Order: sequence, then C-alpha cells, then structure tokens
Amino acid sequence: IRDRYQRRVHGKVGFDDSAEFRQAEIFKLHDPAEEDPRETEAHKYGLNYIGLTGNIACLVNGAGLAMATMDIIKLKGGYPANFLDVGGSATKEQVTAAFKILQGDPKVKGILVNIFGGIMKCDIIAEGIVKAAKEVGLRFPLVVRLSGTNSEKGSKILAESGLNITTADDLNSAASKIVGLAGKCSA
Repeated sequence: IRDRYQRRVHGKVGFDDSAEFRQAEIFKLHDPAEEDPRETEAHKYGLNYIGLTGNIACLVNGAGLAMATMDIIKLKGGYPANFLDVGGSATKEQVTAAFKILQGDPKVKGILVNIFGGIMKCDIIAEGIVKAAKEVGLRFPLVVRLSGTNSEKGSKILAESGLNITTADDLNSAASKIVGLAGKCSA
C-alpha cells in the first residue's frame, strides 16, 4: 500500500447447496458456529433467513415480496428485523419453525406475515401460524395479510383460531397496522 493507510475489507461468500457435490472441499470448510444461529436453524427447515437490526419481523414467500414488505415497513416508519422467506411450497411444519425463529429474536416487537398465494396456499400458512402461536404463544402483535390461492380459507382459519391476530386486506394497511402495534408493544 503506497499511501501508508491500511484498509480493511469484510465480505461474506455463500455457495448454493446444489453445488455441494461439485465443491466438496469448499463445503468441508463450513463452520455453522460462524453463522447467525437463526440462519442455521432456518436452513435446517429449508427456509431463507437474513437477520437485520429492526424490530418488525417479516415472514413472506418470495424474495421480491420480502423486499417490497421491508420497503413499505420503512416507508411507514418501522424497521424490519429480518428477511424470512418460506418459499412457494412451505409446509405447516416449516411455517411453525419460521414462526419460532422470529419469536426467538429479542429485538422483535411485532410480526408481519405477507403471503401472496400463487403456488403457496394461504390456508397452509394460516394453519402453520395457528399451530406455532398455540405452541409458543403470541408475545407481541401479529398482522397477517393473505392474498391469492385459498386466501379466504386461510383468513377463516385465522379468524376461528381464537388467537389475537390482526388481519389486513392489502400490504399498505398491513404495514401501517404492524408499525403502529409494534410501536406500542413493550415485549
């Protein structure tokens, strides 16, 4: 370095799991202790999780929907706590695992579930939410927006669950609701 200043660079490199058979030597170097434990737990269930610094957890299906959800939370004055993508073919068990991961984050003061059911069926998401909420309880506000395949069935499951779940018809109102509720939460 000619100008006598030190520079430090930090980076993270990830490898697609489907490359493991071709990159066996690289995959042997994997050390889960160096990862966020929430990412490791999510990976066990085939979920994609990235931790952030905010207080509103996001459970979505699809990276594009995740980005839009985080953007509108910020627009409404909130701060996303994560990016948790359950994908397009999640099971009740995966949704339950996702919910437990979100509730385990001490910074979280509310959860926004934003699902667009194309391939993913909204009733499966709703059943997973209800199962998880009954297993681990609801420590803070939960707002759910379901749209698409079986959304009416999913909304009915949530309404009949007896749980304190706030629903929304669109992402704009869902984000407004969770930002308002998370701001009032003392969990």
